[in-house]
Order: sequence, then structure tokens, then C-alpha cells
Amino acid sequence: MPTVSVKRDLLFQALGRSYTDEEFDELCFEFGLELDEITSEKEIISKEKGGEKAEGASEIILYKIDVPANRYDLLCLEGLVRGLQVFKERIRAPRYKKITPPNGEIQKLTITEETTQVRPYAVAAVLRNITLDKNRYDSLIDLQEKLHQNICRKRSLVAIGTHDLDTISGPFTYTAKPPSEIKFKPLNQDKEYNASEIMDLYRTDSHLRHYLHIIENEPLYPVIYDRNGVVLSMPPIINGDHTKISLNTRNVFIECTATDLTKAKIVLDILVTMFSEYCQKPFTVEAAEVTYPNGKSYNFPELAYRREKIKPEILNKKIGISETPSNLAKLLTRMCLKSHVIANGNNIEVEIPPTRADIIHACDIIEDAAIAYGYNNIQMTIPKTYTIANQLPLNKLTELLRQDLAAAGFTEVLTFSLCSQEDIANKLGVDISTTKAVHIANPKTAEFQVARTTLLPGLLKTIAANRKMPLPLKLFEISDIVVKDSTIDVGTRNHRHLCAVYYNKNPGFEIIHGLLDRVMQLLDIPPSKEKGYYIKATEDPAFFPGRCAEIFAKGQIIGKLGVLHPDVVTQFELTMPCSALEITVEPFV
Repeated sequence: MPTVSVKRDLLFQALGRSYTDEEFDELCFEFGLELDEITSEKEIISKEKGGEKAEGASEIILYKIDVPANRYDLLCLEGLVRGLQVFKERIRAPRYKKITPPNGEIQKLTITEETTQVRPYAVAAVLRNITLDKNRYDSLIDLQEKLHQNICRKRSLVAIGTHDLDTISGPFTYTAKPPSEIKFKPLNQDKEYNASEIMDLYRTDSHLRHYLHIIENEPLYPVIYDRNGVVLSMPPIINGDHTKISLNTRNVFIECTATDLTKAKIVLDILVTMFSEYCQKPFTVEAAEVTYPNGKSYNFPELAYRREKIKPEILNKKIGISETPSNLAKLLTRMCLKSHVIANGNNIEVEIPPTRADIIHACDIIEDAAIAYGYNNIQMTIPKTYTIANQLPLNKLTELLRQDLAAAGFTEVLTFSLCSQEDIANKLGVDISTTKAVHIANPKTAEFQVARTTLLPGLLKTIAANRKMPLPLKLFEISDIVVKDSTIDVGTRNHRHLCAVYYNKNPGFEIIHGLLDRVMQLLDIPPSKEKGYYIKATEDPAFFPGRCAEIFAKGQIIGKLGVLHPDVVTQFELTMPCSALEITVEPFV
């Protein structure tokens, strides 16, 4: 969940009243938020860097509020205050309007065909006659950053640029050029660089270096120019210094370039609805015309309102309450979803504003009604049908075995379910194609390429990481392995395995064999070929020749035990002999 930091005094001033910390915490809870922390800039720096670094830092009280990840309208002070005020019925939800300039000269942005290779979409708008102060400016910058980290997916889907419109002249052009042909002075720099030099400049920047990979391997870099060739920005990396906004800026040109047009529209709508509050005509946004390479033109922002219908009985049933249709409509209106009863009380018409992109389905409307009603106010009832919970038999058996294996002197470990192909194949002397391994389609690292088909590699890697511990090392794990199975609808099946390893100066096969006997004793399986368990010599590339056996029980092979092959031991960077046991426990449930 994103965390929004707001100055307490500024928040209370905007809300029109003061709260104690407990009262505001309760208000947040009622609204579906959480007051995560009460701190200050000085306290934050002191915790992170020490008291000396915090000298001179601000001691203004900050509220850190956890906001649901899909509530983009609550990511800044303006949206948070507006939402709380409407919730407490102190104000009505504003109506956002898209307007054209009185002189009819709408700002235009033309997208060229070259952008299709890198970032093919763009949207734009103008905040006209806006009044900014330090707090509003900081809030605008902070909202951009929150959106970049959230819906924009670290600028890979959408990148936002805000510019002082009075320093540039439209129409604007969004194009893509080779890095050597793009030259401008980046934000807060004192000289011009070409695009390649800019990438090198920010390679060590703690903030911007995380975005360089988005375009650095592309033959063309996206860039936005005004009519006179002034660079507005090189998205998604940096804006030009020429167009930076300040406290004196009166007209703000906002552009969002994107690889996802829907996300770009949402981001633009959120930005303009939050800060159009400070325009000379509050909650009005001047449209901009964007022309795509196919010649089609669109006006942005869309600021689209849509209507949904929902039956009162569905709302009551899903929440577990019995309210009148008019009361339900009132609850939804408190959540910025203007609602009224239609069809003689058989339906509620809900108007979804452009700030609520999170309302996708009827269940989202039901959730908002439940929040407005108050979860603590919903009467607790015994379900009409109920069941008594019970532990899954396989998990119960697993827990019992864990306790007794620990009592036998073995230490339990928990290893990753994902591993490299080498761990389950090459290092154990088998081919990956024979393992029925489930492969990860797009693995981020070589360490997590496949789902494990055996627990043995995880235990051996654990020993390798703890070689300095006193010998012997006696480890076990009872967890799931995953194999392909075409008979299952998902194509894979989990099996619960038990694996134990003994690592010492001598192989200790008798220790592992003794552990097998103890496990079978616990499972009430006698040593017998007819109705019990027995072992039979076999060969396996992972085990030393002549020192490996298959384990038979319940009329089937349940696993293997033996002394590991020296090559396997060496592959896992171990230097001592090792014996191992691995069986499936599912037949004994």
C-alpha cells in the first residue's frame, strides 16, 4: 500500500478543524485508511542516518497514512482532504469540467510516427490561471512521484511532465530521434548535453538511474519540442530546465507519454482533478488536442463520468445489512459516488467520477457502501450454514513427522520452492528433460528458473552455506515438490516429500538408514516384503555406485536412500562425504 505523508497542521487547516491523534486515527479507519505513523522529518532522518545528520531538519509533525493501491485520488493532500470532507458531508463532491480557451486557440500536441518504436501514446492538458505556493508545489511534485511508482510502474507505462506554459509556444511535437540529435539543458543543470551524455550523467544518480533502462537500448529516444524547437522533456527520463515550473507559474502544461493509453488517461485525469482546485475557475481544466500519426485527433483530458445501476437488495445482501434504497444512495454519495434512487426504489443509479478509476465492477460499489456504513456497525450473525474446520490430513501427518525428526537429532530447514535448472539436473547427474520440471516463463535470475522436483539440492545448498558449523550436520525438510502432470487441469501436481541429509567426515549411511527405520516405525509400517517396507539395491547418478537403494512400501517405490556421489558433493561445493534419504509421505496419509 502506498504511504502518503502530509503535514498535520496543513491537513487540519484544510479540513477546517483539529483532531487529536486518536480522533484522526479513528476517522481514517472509518474511511478505509490507516494512520500508519506520526513522525517528523527530523525523526525520519535521525532513524535512517543518525542524530547528527538530523540537525536543522524540520520538526513539523507528519502523518503517514496508508492508502489502498488503487485509490489514486487519495495520493495527495488535496484528494485526501476532498475525500474526507465529502465523507463527513461537509461539502459536496465537485463537478469537474473540461473547457476550451475563450479565444478558441486550443493547445495542440502532434505525435509523429517515429514514436511507435518506443512510447507510442501521449495525452495532454492545461491548468490555466493556477495559484501555487510552496505547499501546493511540493504536493504536485509528490503526487507525480507517487503516481510514477504506482500506476505508472516506475515510468515504464506512463511518464508525467509538467511545464510552465508561458515559457514555451505551441503547437508541440512529440517525436523520437537518435540520441546524438537531441540536445538540451536538463532540469536543474547548468549546461546543455546531448541525450547520450544525459544518460551517462544520470547513471550514478540515486533517483533517475532506475529509469534509464527503459529507453537506453532503443535506437531512437522520445522527445517533445515546442514550435521554436525548445525541448520540453525527454520522457521518461528528465524534463528540460527551460520549462520548469515555479511558485510564480500561472499556466501549467501537462503531458503524459505512455506505452499504455488507458493508464495515461487515468494519470492525467487524476493530476488535473486534484490541482484544478487552485485554478481561477476551480475544477475546470483546459483541454489540449492530441493528433496521432494516423491523423486522428482527440481532446484530453477525457474527465468522463459514467453511470452504473445496482439493486438495493443486492447491496443489502452482500454487506449483510437492511437499509432503505435512499439510505444506501446516501452512503454511496458520501464516498464521492453521487447516487439517487430510480425505478420506484428498485434500482440505484451511481455516477462514477473521473477520479474513481478503481470502480470497475459492482463489487467495488458494494465495498464503498460497506465502508460508508462502517464495518464495525455491521451486525455479526451466525452463518446459516457452517462447517467445523479440520486440519488437512497430509498437513497433520507432516507436523507430527517434523516433531519426531527433530527429536531424532535432525534440524529442520525451509528452502526455496524455486531453484536453477543446474540444481535439479546437471549437479545431480541427470538431464533436465527427464525431470518433469515446471519452468518459469520469464525468470528474473538464474537462481529461480524452475520449480524444484526434489528437496535434496536445497539441503545441500544449506549445508554449503553453513560449512563452518561444527560437524556432523544433520538436516531435514518436509515440503512440496512440483512436477508436470497432464492429467491435472493446471498441468502440474504437488507432492509432499521428506528429505534428510547427514554430512560428516564419514558417510554415515547407518544414520540415514536408522532414520528411515524410525520414520517407518512412527508410521506403523513393519520391515516386511509382504505388508511392510523394504529396500532394494539400485543405481542412480546422484548416488555412489553400489551405495544406493530404492525404498518400497505400500506396494510402490516411495523414495531412495544412499551415499551421495563425490561429483554431486563437489558440485555443491562440499568437501565431506554425505548420505541422504528422500521419500514421499503421501501414501501414508
